[in-house]
Amino acid sequence: MEFKPSGKLITKSWLNLISITLLIVVIAFVLYLFPALDSEIDFAEFIHYLWWITFLLILAMWLISAPIMILWIKNLSYSIEDDRIVIHKGILTKIKQNIPFRMITDFMLERSLYDRWLGIGSIKIQTAGQSQNSSGYEGKLSGLMEWDKMHEELRAKLAQTEKSVEKSVQEPKGSLAEILTELKKISRILEERKK
Repeated sequence: MEFKPSGKLITKSWLNLISITLLIVVIAFVLYLFPALDSEIDFAEFIHYLWWITFLLILAMWLISAPIMILWIKNLSYSIEDDRIVIHKGILTKIKQNIPFRMITDFMLERSLYDRWLGIGSIKIQTAGQSQNSSGYEGKLSGLMEWDKMHEELRAKLAQTEKSVEKSVQEPKGSLAEILTELKKISRILEERKK
């Protein structure tokens, strides 16, 4: 099953950029209030530079991050196969990240304030000591519309994989089965000699 994140993920990214913009404006306004208390600073010149720096900072942030954000989300796709989850991502360098079910230990559902407002969710994929980032998660399926259903399906698939791994460990095959049979014979012979 192959799918892409919802278009609402781009909306969430826009909302994040707007939030950061508002935070920068609030910080600039707080800085605007401080020189009024100090009579040694040329207030008009300070305000002139403060608002120009604020404007240029916000403009640079939008010009750099908005195109990157849009391209990243448009190139993001997920594939859930029988034995693995595949995440396709990247802008200039395309990355195909394979996460085998046998390595997955858990799935964590994540819904931020904007996620809940937009009706989307993300599922973080945790593996057994394989993560190369500080969050402890190997991958993330972001912008999912049917996040709850997907979360349950992935958990069921993980449980099925764990059962099949346990079954293969309990039922030795080929030469391992022959060695086990021989060891059982030796054990019986040793028990008979003790009697």
